[in-house]
Amino acid sequence: MGDLTTLDDLVAQGVAGKRVLVRSDLNVPLDGATITDDGRIRASVPTIRTLAEAGARVVVTAHLGRPKGAPDPAYSLRPVAARLGELLGREVAFAGDTVGESAHETVDRLEDGGVAVLENVRFNAGETSKDDGERGAFADRLAALADAFVSDGFGVVHRKQASVYDVAQRLPHAVGGLVQAEIDVLRRLTVEPERPYVVVLGGSKVSDKLGVIDNLLGKADKLLIGGGMVFTFLKAQGHEVGKSLLEEDQVEVCREYLQRAVDSGVELILPTDVVVDTTFPSGDSTPAPQVVPASGIPADSLGLDIGPDSARAFAGALAGARTVFWNGPMGVFEVEAFAEGTRAVAQALTEVTAEGGLSVVGGGDSAAAVRTLGFAEDAFGHISTGGGASLEYLEGKVLPGIQVLEDN
Repeated sequence: MGDLTTLDDLVAQGVAGKRVLVRSDLNVPLDGATITDDGRIRASVPTIRTLAEAGARVVVTAHLGRPKGAPDPAYSLRPVAARLGELLGREVAFAGDTVGESAHETVDRLEDGGVAVLENVRFNAGETSKDDGERGAFADRLAALADAFVSDGFGVVHRKQASVYDVAQRLPHAVGGLVQAEIDVLRRLTVEPERPYVVVLGGSKVSDKLGVIDNLLGKADKLLIGGGMVFTFLKAQGHEVGKSLLEEDQVEVCREYLQRAVDSGVELILPTDVVVDTTFPSGDSTPAPQVVPASGIPADSLGLDIGPDSARAFAGALAGARTVFWNGPMGVFEVEAFAEGTRAVAQALTEVTAEGGLSVVGGGDSAAAVRTLGFAEDAFGHISTGGGASLEYLEGKVLPGIQVLEDN
C-alpha cells in the first residue's frame, strides 16, 4: 500500500475557508427516528472536529441503509445530523437533498468552521451504479460542492461508489483519521503480527468468511470458529446439526479447511457443546434452551450459541495471545440465553488488551455485541467501524476506496 496524504498533511496545507467534503460512515441502526447505537457517529467526530477547528467549511456525506436509489423518509440522515451536532457541541446544518438546491444553499451558507450534513447519498441512483458514466456524473455534482475531499468512512472503502471512489478522482484528497487508524491496525494484523496470533470467527454464514479463512489459515496460530457458521464445519466432521443453520454447498469446502489446518499446523478449534432451542424465535420459553454435545444435536433443535465448556475453551485458547482478530458473534447475543459465548470471547479479548496485546473487534455485529453486552470500548485495542472492509482487507483484496487515495 502506497503513501497517503493524511488529514494532518491537508490541515497543514491550509483549509481555512475551504469547503471540504468528508465521506463519513454514519450508517447507524435506527428504531424509527431513534438511534440505537451511535458508535459510528462518535467514531466520525474527531476528523470532522479537526477540520472545523482548522477553519474548514465541512460538508459531510454518508449513507444510511439500502434505499433503492430514490428518497425514502425511513432512511433520512436528519436524526443522525442532529446527533452529530450534539456530539460536536455545535449546530450542524442539514441539507434535504444530496446535490440539489438544498445542498447548494446549505453549503453556500456555511461559515468558516461550520458543519453541514447532506441527505443520504444513496437517495441518488448514481451513488451505487455499476455504470461508470452514471456514477461519475453524480460524483461530478458532489465534487462541485467542495474544494477538497477527505475519505473517513472505513465501512465503505471496499465499495467502488461515487462518494467513496469517484469523488476522490475529482478533488485533492486525503485519508481521514478514522480510516488511517483502521489501516494501521490491519497492517499490524497482516504484516508480521506479534505471536501467538489467534483469529476468532463467528456470525451466521461460512460463505461470508471463506476468503478470510483461506488467507489466514497460513498466518494465524489458532483459528476459533463459532456462531451459525460452525454447523457447516460440524457437518463436515460427520455430525448431524438438527435444524441449525447449514450451508450444504460449503460442507466439502469446510472439510478441506479442516484438513489444511492439520497440514499447516494451525490449531482449528470448534465448539464441543452448543446451546440449543426447539422454539426459537417464537419466544415460547417451554422447553427451556439446553446444552448438548456438538456431536449430538437433536433433530428438532436449533443451535444458537456455543456451550459453556466451549466458552471456557475459547477463553483458554485466547489466554496469552499477543494478537487477536475477532469477527462475528458466537451466538444470538441479542437474547440473553444465547449471549454467554459472545460474552466470554469479548471478556477474553479485554484480558489480552490488559496484558499489552493487540485485540481487534472486527466491526459489524461484533462491535454491536460488545456495546450491547456492556463492555467499555477502551477495553479493546481497536473496534473497527467496518466489518466487511476489514474482512476484505484480511482476504488480501484491494480496497477501491483506499487504492484511489494513493493517486496524489
